[in-house]
Amino acid sequence: MKALFAAIVAMFSLIAGCADDPADEGLEAQEVADTACGLADAQQGAFVEIAAGSFEKGRDALYPEEGVPMQLAVEGFAIQIHEVTNDQFAAFVDATGYVTDAERAGSALFENSNWRLAEDATWRTPEGAGSTIQGRGGHPVVHVSHADARAYAEWAGGRLPSEVEWEYAAAQGLRDPENPFSGAFDDAGRPLANVWQGIFPYQNTGTDGFLTTAAAGCFPESEAGLYDMIGNVWEWTDTPFGPGRHTIKGGSHLCAENYCRRYRPASRQPQESDFSASHIGFRIVRDLD
Repeated sequence: MKALFAAIVAMFSLIAGCADDPADEGLEAQEVADTACGLADAQQGAFVEIAAGSFEKGRDALYPEEGVPMQLAVEGFAIQIHEVTNDQFAAFVDATGYVTDAERAGSALFENSNWRLAEDATWRTPEGAGSTIQGRGGHPVVHVSHADARAYAEWAGGRLPSEVEWEYAAAQGLRDPENPFSGAFDDAGRPLANVWQGIFPYQNTGTDGFLTTAAAGCFPESEAGLYDMIGNVWEWTDTPFGPGRHTIKGGSHLCAENYCRRYRPASRQPQESDFSASHIGFRIVRDLD
């Protein structure tokens, strides 16, 4: 696991090294204060029903891993309107004493324009030792592996969505079904989701008000009544992506125009099932009676 992560970091550093020197261009990340926002208490942990139907999975694919578009039928299900939050995960840990994989073996942390394996990065200390989730109870929980997410889902009376279910719900939420980017930007190019503005990985102008994660409800709900299906954090699904990996969906606050245009329903990435990162979270679904 750590050997593969080291290889990924080396590759990322090589790519980043091809960019102009940020000191020469003044591309240091700007400090942007988080906007005071979030969901009302009554909305915390709420679900909406997604009716059965069909859709074109993989529509408007941009990257090879997104595959060939295909028409699929989907049964109805209920989905939490927001990503699982720090407060929700804390309640689970308090009730069960659960220990995450990151608390045993560390996690991937993005800082100073690069990734590192941080043994002190956990859901409780998302930026490593000395950091805290105090005041960020409504932010998505991060540094959780697939097993961690599944354990929470079972405790909460739900399950992780399949990739097809997740993409179906995200596609239904697009403001313009003909524009796969309409979940991330409006017609004028203004951000509707928490994604990177500027030149990744050196400059994040924070036009949307955030440099890292945002609390649920800080961006408009989708046409399906869901928050942050696009951007903020990648989300685990229960669909394998080959041996030892599962599929993550939705992109994150690190996706940018120049590096990762994966803020679309069809986007998909593999993630090691027993590993976690500072830009990966999840939400849960429930079967309809």
